[in-house]
Amino acid sequence: MRKIFDAHCDVLYKMWMNPNISFEDGESLQVNNKYLKQAGSKIQCFAIYVPESVRVADRFNVALEMIDIFYEKIMKIHPNLQLILEKDDIHKLQDGEIGAILTLEGCDAIGADIVKLKTLHRLGVRSVGLTWNFANAVADGALEKRNAGLSNFGIEVVNINNQLKIWTDLSHLGEKSFWDTIEIARFPIASHSNAYSLFSHPRNLRDEQIEALIEKDGIIGITFVPYFLSKKTSDATINDIIRHIDHICALGGERNVGLGSDFDGIEHTVNGLENYSFYPNLINELQKYFTQEQINGICYQNFANHFPD
Repeated sequence: MRKIFDAHCDVLYKMWMNPNISFEDGESLQVNNKYLKQAGSKIQCFAIYVPESVRVADRFNVALEMIDIFYEKIMKIHPNLQLILEKDDIHKLQDGEIGAILTLEGCDAIGADIVKLKTLHRLGVRSVGLTWNFANAVADGALEKRNAGLSNFGIEVVNINNQLKIWTDLSHLGEKSFWDTIEIARFPIASHSNAYSLFSHPRNLRDEQIEALIEKDGIIGITFVPYFLSKKTSDATINDIIRHIDHICALGGERNVGLGSDFDGIEHTVNGLENYSFYPNLINELQKYFTQEQINGICYQNFANHFPD
C-alpha cells in the first residue's frame, strides 16, 4: 500500500463544532482513523482553524480547546497514531503507525502576542499558517482587498518560525504578503494551494510564486477543493488534481509537490475522492502518468523530506 502524507485537514474544527463526533469511525468526518488505516496514511497534518465568528478575545482559548481535542480525543485513544515533533519522529514510525502533525491555520488565534505563538509551539504546533483569507495582525490574506504585506509583527512571527525550525505556511496569503514572507522564511510551504494559471482563483498561486517557492526549496500541497481546481465545481475530477500536479512538475517542482486535501474543510468533494478512504483512486490515476519514484514523492516523500530538522 502506498504511503500518504496529507498536509492539511480540518478534523479538529469539525470535532470542536460537534463534540459527539468520534474520530475512530465518525461518518460525518472525511478523515477518521478507519479511513486513514484503509487508505495507507503515514502522516496526517491536523489544522487548528479558529473561525472568524469567534470573538477576538476568545480565539486563543478556542485554539487551546482544539489542541485538547487533538490530544484527548485523537492521540490518547488511538495508539496507532504517533505525535511528530521533529524529523527523527518520522523515521521512527513503525509499520501500522501513522504520524500526526499539529498545525495552525491563520495567526488570528495569537493576536499580536508572540508568547502565544511560542506557547502553541510548546504544545506541539509544527507549522504556522500566517493568515486565513482576510487580514490579521501578521499579514493580509488572499481575499483582503488592500493587499498589504507582512506587518512588523508578522516579520517577527516568521523569524520565530525560523528560529524554532518549523514550517511557515503561505497558503491563504495575499500576493504582497506572499512575497514579503518568501523573502525571509527559511522553511516555507503552501500546505493546500493550487496553480492560478490553470484556474484563476485568488487562493491559488501564480507561476512566479510557485517558482519562488521551488527556488527556496519549499513545497506545495495540491488541494482537493473543487473550486480551486476547475470551473466545473460540481464536476471536478481526479484528473483535475493531476493537471495541477503536472503543472508544478513542469515548473521544475517534481520534488516540491505533494498533497494537502483540505478534507473536512470542504462540503463538496472531487468525484471519486469523497473522503480519505478514496485516496487509492488518486494513486491509481497517478500511475497512468508518473513513474513509481515520482508517485512516492508526490504522495509522501516530498513532504517528509522537507520537514525541518
